[in-house]
Amino acid sequence: MRGAAVTTQEWSTRADLAEAAIVTRNLRRLWGIPGTLLGVVAWPAVRRERLFFRWDYWWQAHLIDCAVDAADREPTPLRRRRIVRIARTHRIRNLRGWTNSYYDDMAWLGISLERAQRTQLIEHRSAIEALEDSIFDSWAPEKGGGIPWCRGSDFYNTPANGPGGIMLSRTGKVWRAEAMADWIDDNLVDPTTHLIYDGTRPDRAPADPLDRAIYTYCQGVVLGLETELAVRIGEPRHAERVHRLMQAVADQLTDKNVIVGGGGGDGGLFNGILARYLALVAVMLPGNSPEDTEARDLAAKIVLASAAAAWDNRLEVEEQPLWGRDWSVPAVLPGYGNTLAVFTGGTVHSSDIPERDYSVQLSGWMLMEAAYVVSAAGY
Repeated sequence: MRGAAVTTQEWSTRADLAEAAIVTRNLRRLWGIPGTLLGVVAWPAVRRERLFFRWDYWWQAHLIDCAVDAADREPTPLRRRRIVRIARTHRIRNLRGWTNSYYDDMAWLGISLERAQRTQLIEHRSAIEALEDSIFDSWAPEKGGGIPWCRGSDFYNTPANGPGGIMLSRTGKVWRAEAMADWIDDNLVDPTTHLIYDGTRPDRAPADPLDRAIYTYCQGVVLGLETELAVRIGEPRHAERVHRLMQAVADQLTDKNVIVGGGGGDGGLFNGILARYLALVAVMLPGNSPEDTEARDLAAKIVLASAAAAWDNRLEVEEQPLWGRDWSVPAVLPGYGNTLAVFTGGTVHSSDIPERDYSVQLSGWMLMEAAYVVSAAGY
């Protein structure tokens, strides 16, 4: 595990190239407004995409998070200005303030803005407070939650409660974050595989209320939440849940330590999110027991193996990487003739060549930053 062939400096260079690819292909002014910057949702893009008719709130939140990764790795005035511009543009394009109707979206934006404020000293207090209040106030134990997926929904799911809990743990409402983690563990853990289900509709009982879909990012956000709580509270159950889930992920969601599967649309971000929070486990999970050490080492091993596979299977377009939807197979070059990603039922569905989707490319950047983090920690 230690002494891997790829050096920390090489991972930093690869992360630089991933960043440069997004900056070159995707980042544009919003509607020609000076001082704005946002990610076009596809490459190559058609006119309505370049005009930000569709912009995908939660994808842009992950753009901010990746921009913070780069600035944390190697701070520069340019990188700091870029974070400021993207965050400002997010607010402008959202039209109605910082919030929207989806609690998972708001949690992702809250996480990214809180990180920008904490590590880059970019002040976002009013935005963070608005997002924090929306998530905190949506807690609904009397309805069987958890917090719902979106306003007015009867679906209480991991994609909202996981990142919502991470955000609240970082903004000081640790008791609520712990209640959210306990709710997930009580309601959404597969008793056989120990993986995390997508969500539940408690109102449907006595009919089966569970949505048993298994998504990689659901595992990632729970690993992140439980690790945050293990650091902040120290209750043994949080580290124990990380141990259990790490083994389940390694056994069932990797092949030769490479995260399996992938896709486009919203799913393009799923594996990158898992990689981000595996890196968090590797560098933050406290404790000196053999189980703690094994969980950290396993998390780092999966991140580095996945990043090596993604790098080996990338395409080079004008000397910049284009990442594949599935890191274990060669990437495919998209074109203008492809079927476009579409938003239906609250979800963005993939382009017919998923590599066209900005989410897939953000995920590759996220993975390279995660590989740098674990390598810099000595793995």
